[in-house]
Amino acid sequence: MNLTSRIIAWVFRLPRAKTYDVLVERDIQVPMPDGVVLLADHYYPRGSNKLPTVLVRSPYGRGGIYGLLFARVFAERGFQALIQSCRGTFGSGGALDLFRNERADGLATIKWLKAQDWFSGAFAMVGGSYLGFVQWAVAADTGPELKAMMPQVTASDLRSSAYPGGSFWLETSLNLVYGLAHQENSPFALFLDMARSGRALRPAFKHLPLCGADEIAIGKPVPFFRDWLEHNALGDEWWEPADFSGTVSDVTAPVHLLEGWYDLFTPQTIADYERLRQAGRQPHLTIGPWAHGSLGQIQVGMRESITWLRAYLLGDRSGLRDKPVRVYVMGADEWREYSEWPPTGHREQRWLLQSGGKLSTAMPEESEPDRYRYDPVDPTPAVGGTGLGVSGPKDNRALEARADVLCYTSEPLDHDVEVIGPVRAELYVNSSLEHTDFFARLCEVFPRGKSINVCDGLLRLHPGHPVPEADGCLKIGIDLWPTAYRFQRGHRLRLQVSSGAHPRFARNLGSGEPLATATTLIAADQTVYHDPTHSSAIILPVMA
Repeated sequence: MNLTSRIIAWVFRLPRAKTYDVLVERDIQVPMPDGVVLLADHYYPRGSNKLPTVLVRSPYGRGGIYGLLFARVFAERGFQALIQSCRGTFGSGGALDLFRNERADGLATIKWLKAQDWFSGAFAMVGGSYLGFVQWAVAADTGPELKAMMPQVTASDLRSSAYPGGSFWLETSLNLVYGLAHQENSPFALFLDMARSGRALRPAFKHLPLCGADEIAIGKPVPFFRDWLEHNALGDEWWEPADFSGTVSDVTAPVHLLEGWYDLFTPQTIADYERLRQAGRQPHLTIGPWAHGSLGQIQVGMRESITWLRAYLLGDRSGLRDKPVRVYVMGADEWREYSEWPPTGHREQRWLLQSGGKLSTAMPEESEPDRYRYDPVDPTPAVGGTGLGVSGPKDNRALEARADVLCYTSEPLDHDVEVIGPVRAELYVNSSLEHTDFFARLCEVFPRGKSINVCDGLLRLHPGHPVPEADGCLKIGIDLWPTAYRFQRGHRLRLQVSSGAHPRFARNLGSGEPLATATTLIAADQTVYHDPTHSSAIILPVMA
């Protein structure tokens, strides 16, 4: 294990270990109030006495890479670590019901931790994705012993993540269903299962009704997946046990948030950052050029976690940066530090849609609108973007050649344009259907034609939302993912407009039938306006 730890430290460029002589007590039984027993492993340096504890709760196991990265690495650097398997996973009792038991189980675990004779009186929480959500589930009620936390690529509110723009995260949810179903197989079997996942999930993505897609994916029904489909209405109280956004402002422990520009939780993480700021806290925020679970995100997350915990549990603040916000500016390929997010010094710049597929800062002339047909039988595919599938920046040329995708492209830029902050599209549209989607995507077009997606967003329309304008047109606002991107001189800006990105977003069938059971497919005839009365635009936060 010493050799493996040294290799990991070298690959991840981690701070030097204090010791590689780490002891592990495995399968510790932690009782829950309802009688269920959860299992945990305790890592600690030999001969140490009451070091601060790093608490990690995970549904993905305690051994292998998880035990190495989220327990041993910390024990080698001056901490104890307790890594626990969530309910219903890897030997822990009870049934896994994603997101809904983590507050009660987490608080019971912390109460148990404080009673151990090896507890020093101080602990922290770290981890990403589900390992980050479990931190928000308890953070406001842990007591003063919680000295720091570092939730990464996660959110305090899962409902808004599950229904982006009012749609449904189909690709992410079925990838999660598939991964959880196979994760406790042998390493070799798991490798084969993951290698087959793309082919195995393809028919599940296409299946209707969606309430049967889980059986297509893994051969049996999955209760949490079906619950998500059934409880998709805005304001459904079913989601309350998985929404801790209202308690974020009550968290007093120092918080460092880490995200990626192509991660599926970026808007929610920034919302949590803003909640802490509004409550008078001073959170740190790091955003890199990553998709969910990418190697770069894990590398930086590990380094920043160690620095953060050393500062607030061991009193070593030598590694803390001067400014709390650090973001990677794509296109410029450099890190920048700011006092806050979004940074000051930017101005909103409107790039307006024009006839002939053009994009310009000038007011459009009188022109006929553009039209396309969206057919859910052959839904507009997802190419890159965010999610647990094939995500990140991709070449969009094949997508843009489809008849159901409109493109509006600027002239070559005569200078670099840096866009840092939230991006928004305001479109004047119409549809032959009351139930439909509109998808907007910002791209950078290179001199030889390659078109790379920067950020995007989707909005699901339904009767009465939005309210039609006096002339019957619909004015819609689509929040694209925030970004930090330098569009280079000689390159072009491009805005795509379409009506989906399947299977990243569940396709809108057009019928208005319930999400779980809908099967009727109706094509939508879509209209996008660009004239002086209907000045559709993308609004960019351009740095001076």
